[in-house]
Amino acid sequence: MLPDDCLFCRLYRDGDHVASTEGFVAIRDINPQAETHLLVIPERHIDSFHDIGEFSPDEAKRMLDFLAEVAAHEGLSDYRLVVNAGPEAGQTVFHLHWHVLGGKLTRRMT
Repeated sequence: MLPDDCLFCRLYRDGDHVASTEGFVAIRDINPQAETHLLVIPERHIDSFHDIGEFSPDEAKRMLDFLAEVAAHEGLSDYRLVVNAGPEAGQTVFHLHWHVLGGKLTRRMT
């Protein structure tokens, strides 16, 4: 069951997915910081990368494989993967997610 009060749980359930696989989806960031800026969101609500140990080794591998597939799907050969872990690192939505950034940065990442 996905919490109704979590933005990314709602986007997982109802969002406009660019790509998906079992347990993960990719969506376009509404505030892009690069020419290509996607968010990869796991289905399972985990607050932060600090809690990555809640993933099984198989889940972690599938997540990494999906991140690479999403980049390839977007035609990116060079790209940046960013995960913010905690508020002081810039995390503002407390549902684990990764940023896939490709092309020129349009804004300076903090």
